[in-house]
Amino acid sequence: MAFAPISILIFYVALLWLQHMRVSSALSRNNESDHLALLKFHESISNDPHQILSSWNASNHFCNWHGVTCSHKHQRVTELKLQGYGLRGTVSPHVGNLSFLRNLGLGSNYFHGEIPAELGRLFRLKNLSLWDNALTGEIPINLTSCIELRYLRLSENGFIGIIPNGLGSLRKLEMLHLDSNNLTGYIPASIWNLSSLKVLSVGYNNLEGSIPEEINQLENLIILAIHANKFSGAFPSSLYNMSSLTIISAANNQLNVTQLPHNMFSTLFNLQQFGIAGNQIAGFIPTSISNASSLQLFDIGGNYFVGKVPSLGNLKDLSLLDLELNNLGGSSNSDLDFITSLENCSQLEILSLASNNFGGILHNSIANLSTQLMYLYLGGNQLHGAIPASLGKYLNLIGLSLESNKFIGTIPTSFGKFHKLQILVLQGNQLSGEIPTCLGNLSQLVEIRISENKLQGKIPPIFGKMKHLSSLDLSKNNLSGVIPLQILSLSSLSKLLNLSHNSLNGSLPIEIGTLKALGTFDISENDLSGLQNISVLEYVNVSFNMLDGEVPKEGVFKNASAISVVGYGSFGSVYRGRIESEDKFVAIKVLNLQKKGGGKSFDFECNALKNIRHRNLVKILTCCSSIDYKGQEFKALVFEYMSNGSLDEWLHSLAESVDQPRTLDLDRRFNILYDVASALHYLHCECEQPIVHCDLKPRNILLDDDMVAHVSDFGLARLLSTFNGVPQKQSSTTGIKGTIGYAPPVLEMLTGRRPTDDIFKDGHDLHSYVRTACPNKLLEIVDSALLRKQTQQPSTAVAKEIIMEELIPMHPNEEKAIFSLFGIGLACSMESPKERLNMMDVTRELNQITKVFHSRQ
Repeated sequence: MAFAPISILIFYVALLWLQHMRVSSALSRNNESDHLALLKFHESISNDPHQILSSWNASNHFCNWHGVTCSHKHQRVTELKLQGYGLRGTVSPHVGNLSFLRNLGLGSNYFHGEIPAELGRLFRLKNLSLWDNALTGEIPINLTSCIELRYLRLSENGFIGIIPNGLGSLRKLEMLHLDSNNLTGYIPASIWNLSSLKVLSVGYNNLEGSIPEEINQLENLIILAIHANKFSGAFPSSLYNMSSLTIISAANNQLNVTQLPHNMFSTLFNLQQFGIAGNQIAGFIPTSISNASSLQLFDIGGNYFVGKVPSLGNLKDLSLLDLELNNLGGSSNSDLDFITSLENCSQLEILSLASNNFGGILHNSIANLSTQLMYLYLGGNQLHGAIPASLGKYLNLIGLSLESNKFIGTIPTSFGKFHKLQILVLQGNQLSGEIPTCLGNLSQLVEIRISENKLQGKIPPIFGKMKHLSSLDLSKNNLSGVIPLQILSLSSLSKLLNLSHNSLNGSLPIEIGTLKALGTFDISENDLSGLQNISVLEYVNVSFNMLDGEVPKEGVFKNASAISVVGYGSFGSVYRGRIESEDKFVAIKVLNLQKKGGGKSFDFECNALKNIRHRNLVKILTCCSSIDYKGQEFKALVFEYMSNGSLDEWLHSLAESVDQPRTLDLDRRFNILYDVASALHYLHCECEQPIVHCDLKPRNILLDDDMVAHVSDFGLARLLSTFNGVPQKQSSTTGIKGTIGYAPPVLEMLTGRRPTDDIFKDGHDLHSYVRTACPNKLLEIVDSALLRKQTQQPSTAVAKEIIMEELIPMHPNEEKAIFSLFGIGLACSMESPKERLNMMDVTRELNQITKVFHSRQ
């Protein structure tokens, strides 16, 4: 009996040990479920350009994989963060098995498809960030089961449908970002119950309705961003009592306010940014705005505010004041009295009063603003009198715009102090006198517009010192003399040189040939001799006298005789000609200027080709922009002649001869694909100004004597500029699209089918045709010309007229190459541009295929 307590103790220890083993076993099984979920996620990634997931292998425990964080105690996945790595694929539904997950961050990648409903299982999830992808479909209602969510960011995708009403049940939600999608409907009423919400951002959608009084229930709201939607009605009065607000952005809606309440700004003491630009707001700016002492940004541009601007002297932290595009002022001398009150705004950097009705004289008091002022925009008003010389005080000025007013007198010599100035716009006034030579001190100038004034005298040579100048407009003045050689030697001029409607004289200097990078050169309405009829000039090597006469079907040129039509484009015909002086054949593309867009096509193609050189791009020899003998405008481009025609002729020719059948074997097609990819890689990644072709199809891929491919026809090319490192589309080709139905030619080269074939209808296309055949039936849809055949002659006399063909099995590496090329073709022809493979990845993968393809024995 004495040992009974010891026996009981042993029993309990054993019981605890068994329980521990049972728990450990369960934890191990759950741990393995996380491992399997991550493997499935990895399988859903089709492209990892930076090899971020290279650590996801068996040699590392999954808790050590890149982007994965696990809990220390149970080794369960609590965080999966892979933002900004360019990953391409879908979000695997197996992520829903990571039951301990608290943070899922996959933003700024190329994920497509829908958000899997299985994410609703993640009841511990606090942060879901899927912004800047290509996700589509509706926002799944299942996400409302993630009751711990604090941060939900789904912006910059392609979501459609309504905002789920159930999001209002996420009582702990602090930040809701749904901006830049295609959402419709109303902001659900349940959202106004989220008292923890600090950020509500739904800009750039198609939402409608009004903002209700219940918004004041969002007592912790800091940012309200509803810009670029279809919201209407007035802001609720309760909004003005929300002292937590620091940013209101309601630009570009259909808001219509007759008059902002006078107590609005007095209650927003913590307001830092207030942007309601681009709405339909009418009324006065209330005097109580002066009570918003913490205001830093005040932007009400593009509305219907009227009357005088009240004193803003209490806004000492104001850095931006934008009142442009309203109906403020009334052409009275007191319109600008409020500027005196801005003297207390010591942080003011941007002041825009452009496009209003401000009248009166611009007094010297304008010079009492902050010395930090960088941009001053007063254009499009009714200001008159002389431009104050005291403006020269603003040594940090970058942009000065005084255009379309009634200023008189001379350009102040004090402007020579603007050593940081990049933009100077004075056009559309009544300025007189000569162009002051002190402007030569402005070495940072990029754009000068002083047209439509009464300036006189000779154009000084000062502009030759401005090494960054890309646009110079001195047209419609009374300037005289010859064009200074310093201007014609300015290599930075690339957008505009407009000297028209003056009294310039003399012959056109030979130095004009250095302006090949220039987009527009207008010297019309002067007394210059030489190429006086050319107003849009990219290349000046050829005038109409060298390409004389009409161009009928059997078109005949004077010095470049057209022999035959070799092609037709969207905006003209291409002729084979011969430059007799050089005894060489050329291709002459004559634009049909009667067709809408023909003239622009010429300009776009010149802009695209003027500075690019690559072995796989068609080489432009020269161009002509002139007047024919009938006095009609004539434009033509002269290219190197490609003797083997277009890729389209080789893929789809119906005129094959027995002696010279026009077929392309796999080797030739691969080489052509590589040539085209090299050209596009150059255009997208290596040009100083990237270029997107916009109409790449076999007809625009030309083959020379050695069957080397050259990309041609840049009439629809889209130029991309870069602003602060971000590509921006130029407006020159906005809205222009290429040939309907056409996509990158990889799939057409592999299948032999045009994207416009009759079999592609009812929503089907070449892309879906290939995708359906993946992976097991790809060889069934390959162009039969790629399948090597051998001919056998039957031995029997009866069958001696019958020719039998037998397919020769492909080398395994050839099959691998074809499969890989199909993969590239599918990735390059995705409907959404964001989902497509970029050219750096294309060339990288083609190089890998080359190693496999050329390793055949």
